Amino acid sequence: MKILMITTNDPAGMGIAFTNAINRYTEHSARLITTESKYKTAFEADIHIPDVAGDDFSEVEHLLKGADIFHFHILADENMLLGPLLVRNYIKGKRVLHHEHGHPYFLANVDSFIEKYRRLGRKTLVSTPDLLKRLPGSVWLPNIVPINDVQFMPWDGGEPDTEKIWVCQAPTRKYHKDTKTFMRVMENVMRANGRAGMKIIENVSYFDCLRIKRTLHVVFDHMQGHFGISSLESLSQAKPVIAGLDDWNIEQIRKFTGADHVPWVIARDERQLQKKITELVEDDAMRVEIGLGSRQYMERYWTEQQALKILLDFYETLAVEK
Repeated sequence: MKILMITTNDPAGMGIAFTNAINRYTEHSARLITTESKYKTAFEADIHIPDVAGDDFSEVEHLLKGADIFHFHILADENMLLGPLLVRNYIKGKRVLHHEHGHPYFLANVDSFIEKYRRLGRKTLVSTPDLLKRLPGSVWLPNIVPINDVQFMPWDGGEPDTEKIWVCQAPTRKYHKDTKTFMRVMENVMRANGRAGMKIIENVSYFDCLRIKRTLHVVFDHMQGHFGISSLESLSQAKPVIAGLDDWNIEQIRKFTGADHVPWVIARDERQLQKKITELVEDDAMRVEIGLGSRQYMERYWTEQQALKILLDFYETLAVEK
């Protein structure tokens, strides 16, 4: 199969992550076309429309014509322009799917998206388990990280040896990631324990963010009930990761992995968050043990190949556009 992923910005780098994984581990081929970039993340790119030289869109047109599958991410669909090329003109005979990643516009207008996909007879993927409740009939495709790439490997020797125990968060949208609560809790923890330090990582490139997180000790994701890609990156780097996973998300994770446990340190409110952070700052042995368990979990239960099986099986269920 020839898969063409099409999106505006690359959502948390998952477009390029799945593109690379398909090309690395399967006999199929995949390419990615993006039209925008956001958050200064500087994810790896394939064909980024603003960077196409001059008026030469011949490669883009070749990919549109030759693809067997159009894999649309976020708000992308056949009505978007790729330079001068209207995707709709190339959709006949393709298998088509939509992959939702929790974009605010989608969440605010979910009923219209449900009706759109019903009318078009399109199947849908979602990037996190909580979205299964918002988009009935969809399939959860777990996000992935290439756990054996150097950026996602643990710090050599266990964890960095620094004067402070650094607790960090790397939020894309702070208003949606409990950042104010995290900062308030950390101020309390730092007043009580001089070893504790806080870092908010923002306005840096994706790979710089990964490099910084490798040098720290504990990662806070958020307490919205689900988890972000930051969780998976940090679990792979052998960090204790705190998130407020609810029972629904935990059950969906167990179904995917087959494991009877999850590696996250669970904190669902401010009181629990302060308690968990305090314990992780004060207990060096526990922090290291949880971190090593995080890495082992990713190696055993959350590889690229495990998620790819879901994706490739899903591709086989798609109908051809007439």
